[in-house]
Amino acid sequence: MGKLFRWSAAAIALVVLGAQFVRPARTNPAVDPSRTLAVARPMPPDVARVLDRGCRDCHSNDTRWPWYSHVAPVSWFVIDHVNHGRSHFNYSDWSRYEPDEATRLLKKTCELAQERAMPLRSYTFIHRTARLTPDDVRSLCAWTSLNLEP
Repeated sequence: MGKLFRWSAAAIALVVLGAQFVRPARTNPAVDPSRTLAVARPMPPDVARVLDRGCRDCHSNDTRWPWYSHVAPVSWFVIDHVNHGRSHFNYSDWSRYEPDEATRLLKKTCELAQERAMPLRSYTFIHRTARLTPDDVRSLCAWTSLNLEP
């Protein structure tokens, strides 16, 4: 039984070690400041802080990559999560959205914050400062409602 355990442990260690060589790209594409949400829809500092704490890592090109985003297989999940978030909307390239789409995205930002669907629980579990307080949600929604007109 001891020999089987050692061989199993060695095989698992080799698989985990080998997984470290399968590395999807962690990207932070260049940001043109003139194309960002903050330029298109100026915001008060409290809203900027909410977006920075709760949205930046998955919905901008300014992702802060934590240490665990370098360790497979967790890195695969994190990188996929960021790529998926950016595909929904990207605050770093806000000017690419048509006015109607930008309005829809701002409405959705407020709705998802009110429903506590965003930021995702899997993110706030690790990043506790990303949790939005009721005041954060009120500020965010008040700002988005002022910016719904193109």
